[in-house]
Amino acid sequence: MTPVELLSRLFPSGHDVVAGPSNTLAGRAKLTDGAAVEVVGVTDGAPLSPETAIELAGVIIRIVQDGKKTPIVLLIDTASQRMTRRDEMLGLNEYLAHLAKVVTLAGLSGHRTVAVLYGAAAAGAFIATALAAQTLITVDGAHPSVMDLPSIARVTKLPLEVLEKKAETTPIFAPGVTPLAATGAVMENWTVADNFSDRIESALTLDASSDTRDTLGEERGGRKVAHSVALRVAAEFGKAAR
Repeated sequence: MTPVELLSRLFPSGHDVVAGPSNTLAGRAKLTDGAAVEVVGVTDGAPLSPETAIELAGVIIRIVQDGKKTPIVLLIDTASQRMTRRDEMLGLNEYLAHLAKVVTLAGLSGHRTVAVLYGAAAAGAFIATALAAQTLITVDGAHPSVMDLPSIARVTKLPLEVLEKKAETTPIFAPGVTPLAATGAVMENWTVADNFSDRIESALTLDASSDTRDTLGEERGGRKVAHSVALRVAAEFGKAAR
């Protein structure tokens, strides 16, 4: 699905989203009730470079500084971070961390943040964009992964066959929409038959401070202890604060 097609289905009431530098998108869209939504994105499966990361972060910072707490929809199609020697020497990891923190800041500042992954996203680029939003939605055909199994095998020194076997029963080892949905990272997967405008408006009605990924993971069986651990940490913090 192209960005033009996606935008027309998400916002049939209109938008002024335009292409920016370094394969980015930015602009404002209108919901069916007339409410405004800020749209920020990366397109064409472009690797996330320092230039792309700082451009996206700058747009989001300006939205936060505007002070209107407008919801932000992130449209994501990025292969991975651009791992050239030049980018690594420039400190690509810091650019990615900055972008992730800016997206998180928007959520903490009262903006509802929803990422719509309509293409690919992998590794640090996936973490700094789609996973940094409060809610991640995938569209049929999307392919997310934090790290593919051959890469995990190289890092852990475990045989690929062992990891493939583990991935059959443990979602955290497996790339793709279904395993990530089981962990709670993906809230919904939309098919081409779905009404995208209704679905995005429903997602945007959730409270800006809500993060249900741990409870979703518990309910779906892919992340069984995150919610209970979070509750325990909160309880211990409350005792310490008193």
